[in-house]
Formats: sequence, structure tokens, C-alpha cells
Amino acid sequence: MKDIDIKRLLYTHLLCVFSIILSVFIPSFFLENFSILETHLTWLCICSGFVTAVNPVLYFVVKPNASSKRSSLSHKVTRFLKCCIYFLMSCFTFHIIFVLYGAPLIELVLETFLFAVILSTFTTIPCLCLLGPNLKAWLRAFSRNGITTISSCVGAWLRALPIPLDWERPWQVWPISCTLGATFGYVAGLVTSPLWIYWNRKQLTYKNN
Repeated sequence: MKDIDIKRLLYTHLLCVFSIILSVFIPSFFLENFSILETHLTWLCICSGFVTAVNPVLYFVVKPNASSKRSSLSHKVTRFLKCCIYFLMSCFTFHIIFVLYGAPLIELVLETFLFAVILSTFTTIPCLCLLGPNLKAWLRAFSRNGITTISSCVGAWLRALPIPLDWERPWQVWPISCTLGATFGYVAGLVTSPLWIYWNRKQLTYKNN
């Protein structure tokens, strides 16, 4: 990966970070009493929408020019439908994992599912935009650089630890702590991922060859 490509990747990642910041401040101008804690579910939907809207920019900046066959309308429609199915599968998979790890099964179903949506937005949407519905390509990319995905999941897991504690804090309500941890982890991954690629670009180039 060339230095100019790494810079472009860093700029697009910073754009994703900026979209999260906008999702915190812009809604307060249009929604009364908006806040991350008090209207957390609303913020989850807005943040997911902002990040999802920005990720296609990452695709157009980083992805090489597609062939004429792949640029046909039928191919684009098929690819889009497959990506939607993969995203929904990712959301349901995360939802099941959360329930298996102790999330309420019947109560707070919407909260748990929106947590799955935001985590899928952080982990699955970038893969869909860059690699499309290709699991083998996902595994190859993840084996070389899965920093953003790992940091999002680890952040959500670490922030789940204080939930059972009897501190009676507003952010301990399910799943506020986990979603904030996933968001912070996602931002950290966006910043460190291009730096990691830059430091290991020679090894990555050798592997690609």
C-alpha cells in the first residue's frame, strides 16, 4: 500500500470520526431534549445512519476502478441486495450473541437489537463497502488488519463490566455503557488502523506479492 493511499485512508477514517461527532451535536438543533443518555435509542439510530452514509465515501476513495462488467446496473443491484442481507444477518448474529452473554431475552429487545445494529455498522458496513458480500475476502482482510473490528468489540465488552455494579449511574442502563464503549473503540480503531498499516506496509506488500 503506497503512502498516498494510506493518507487517503486516514482522511476517510477521520471523516468517519467526524460523522460520529456530528451525530452527537446536530440532532440537538432539531430534537428537543436530545442527549446521548436520555434519548440513547434515538442517538443509536442517528449515529448508525451517519456512519453508514459516510462509508460509501471510503469505498469510492480506496476501492480501485471496477471493471465494466461489475459496473453494470444489474451487478450493482445484486450486490446491494446481498449487502443488505449480510448486514441483517450480522445484526441478528450480534443480537443472539448478546443474549447468550446475558442480555435480556424478552425485555429490552429493541435496545439489544439497536446495540447489534450499531456494532454491525462499525464492523460489517466497512467490509461490505470495500469488499462486498465476499466472506473469503473479509477473512483475508481481517487476518491482516482487523483493528477497527477488534477495537469496537473489545470496547463494547470492557464497558459491559461496570453494568452489574451498584453505582446507579445513568450510563449503566443497558446498553448505554456497551454502545459507548463500542463507539470509543471504533474511533480508536479508525485512528490507529492507518498508522498500523503505515508501520507494517512493507510486510503487507510482501504478503500481497
